Amino acid sequence: MKTLGNHTIFFDAECPMCKLYTKAFVQTGLLDKDGREAYQHLDTNTCPMVDRQRAVNEIALVNQETGEVTYGVKSLFKIIGNAMPVFKPLFNFVPFVWMMGKLYSFISYNRRVIIPSAGDGYALQPTFKLRYRIAYLVFAWAVTSYILTLYAGLLQGIMPVGNLYREGLICGGQIFFQGIIISLIASEKKWEYLGNMMTISFGGGLLLLPMLLLAGITGQYPVLYAGYFMLVAGLMFLEHIRRSKLLNIGWVLTISWAIYRAIILLVILFV
Repeated sequence: MKTLGNHTIFFDAECPMCKLYTKAFVQTGLLDKDGREAYQHLDTNTCPMVDRQRAVNEIALVNQETGEVTYGVKSLFKIIGNAMPVFKPLFNFVPFVWMMGKLYSFISYNRRVIIPSAGDGYALQPTFKLRYRIAYLVFAWAVTSYILTLYAGLLQGIMPVGNLYREGLICGGQIFFQGIIISLIASEKKWEYLGNMMTISFGGGLLLLPMLLLAGITGQYPVLYAGYFMLVAGLMFLEHIRRSKLLNIGWVLTISWAIYRAIILLVILFV
C-alpha cells in the first residue's frame, strides 16, 4: 500500500477512538511515521491554515507542502484512496460521500459519550450538536429494545415473555426517568449523561448477542440465560459507577438507575 507522504493528521488526544485509528494509519504505513499529531499539542502559530474548532469536530489532514486542509470523512477517504486507488471512484460518488459524512458526524459528535475519558481540561472541546445526540439516543434505544425482545424469549418459564412494545417502553422510560433526575441535580450535564447511560444500555445489549447465538445451538436453558443476564446487568452497574465518576455527578444517578430497574423487574414479575 502506498504511503501518503508529507501529510499530517491532527487527532483528538482525549478521544481513545481517534488515537487508535490514527495510530493504525501510521503503523500500517498509510501515513509517514511522523504523520499524526494531537491538535491539543500544537503551538498556536503552527499550521495557521487549520480551523482549530473544526479540527476538534472533524479530524483534519494537512498537506505540508501545499497547506491544503481536508476535514472529517474526506480526510479518511484521502488516506485510504491513496493507499487503495480502487476505492477512489466510490469516494468521489456524491451520494456515498454524503451518507458516510452523516455517519462520520453521528459518531464524531457522540464520541465522548461512546468512549469517555477523564480529559485534560483542554480549552477546545467538541461542539455539542443536539440533533446528533438525540439521534444517538434513539438509535441506542431502538437496537437495545430489539435485542432485549429477542433475549426475553430465552427466559420463558422464569419471567413473563414480553414483546418489542414492552421492551421499548422500558428502555424509553429509563431515558425519561433518568432525564428528570439529572435535570434536577445537574441540568448542564443532562445530554452528556443520557448519552453515556444509553451507551451502557447499548453495550449491555451487545453482550447478550453471544448468548442469543449460543441458544440456537444449545437449546433452552432458562436458568443459564437468566444467570448470564444478571452478570451483564452487574457489569452495566459497574460501568455506570465508572462513568458517573468521570462526569463527577456522584451516586444519585446510579442509585436511581438501579431503583428504576428493580421497579421494572417487580412489575414484570407480579403485575
